[in-house]
Amino acid sequence: MDIYEQAIELHKKLKGKIATSLRGEVTPETLKLFYSPGVGGAAKYAEADPQKLKEVSWTNNLVAVISDGSAVLGLGDIGPEGAMPVMEGKALLFKHFADIDSVPIVLNVHTADEIVETVKRIAPSFGGINLEDIAAPKCFEIEERLKSELNIPVMHDDQHGTAIVTLAALINASKVTGREIKDMKIVLVGAGAAGVAIAKLLHQYANPDITVVDSKGIVEPSRKDLNQEKVLLMSYSKAHTPGDLAHALKGADVFIGVSKAGLLTPELVKTMAANPIIFAMANPEPEIMPDVAKQAGARIVATGRSDFPNQINNVLGFPGIFRGALDHGVKRITDQHKLAAAEALANLVENPTEDKIIPNPFDPGVVDAISNVIR
Repeated sequence: MDIYEQAIELHKKLKGKIATSLRGEVTPETLKLFYSPGVGGAAKYAEADPQKLKEVSWTNNLVAVISDGSAVLGLGDIGPEGAMPVMEGKALLFKHFADIDSVPIVLNVHTADEIVETVKRIAPSFGGINLEDIAAPKCFEIEERLKSELNIPVMHDDQHGTAIVTLAALINASKVTGREIKDMKIVLVGAGAAGVAIAKLLHQYANPDITVVDSKGIVEPSRKDLNQEKVLLMSYSKAHTPGDLAHALKGADVFIGVSKAGLLTPELVKTMAANPIIFAMANPEPEIMPDVAKQAGARIVATGRSDFPNQINNVLGFPGIFRGALDHGVKRITDQHKLAAAEALANLVENPTEDKIIPNPFDPGVVDAISNVIR
């Protein structure tokens, strides 16, 4: 039985991964306080000042995990029903790692206007909004509009959680290889939600030379099919010549892949600079398998998987980010928060090595380190 069949059997056995629990004991004495008539007092308290709802309800510790199923993992547009097991998984991780309650919500609406309107209507029920697996480019508009129109923290985790952990890993990979990020030539494959966010955060951190490659080749000025986000990515590159991935990788220090399985070959790795850094983060199968990359000369290899060393996975980021936002009353997660979170995560690895450039999600202190800088 392979891992996918095992997962199906476990999901069938449990009939889902999450459930609600009670914070207080229900007795004849508490029932009159939890519900009628006493609950009327709490209701009037929240009505008088909606900002105080979190004092009398679980919104103080509650995040909505919201998706329309249009860009799920490496599976693509599988719709809301297909997305639900993944959203439940996200809720499981929130609870396990940060003791945050969350509710998975899948939407059968798919335009930016519809998603924004729906989320705004349900937002009073929550203390934060985690957007998940919404396709680019609409995900950029959705997040920005919700951040500006709601007074609770909103984050599209596919973008920013992934970017934070990638930067943390690169900070430590640079230490191991003796490079400075600002001097690196980086090739980033995939210009969707994660790729755009990674490029933006790396640019803000150190302004390295970042060449972005999408399905049509290098993102450069002669292209007439570039959206607003890709035009911005183009400005991060010092080389504006047309070409494919092979052209971009010649002499590159770093490959960052958020694209598809098998894209990076051993032959391409061999054209990179000496001791290259390979972040092959496509899920569920990476752009190149770690052993193959190492045999081709890679010094450091990271993937998005937990069964290989150096897992670059946003589970290292989002629990601590929302824990900090909820605990410290943060209403907007900023770029400075993301940079601080990446540095805090990197600093947890005191002596980085080729096989340990990033903490494990189960390492103690991960959530606390990040939540402490989200203020």
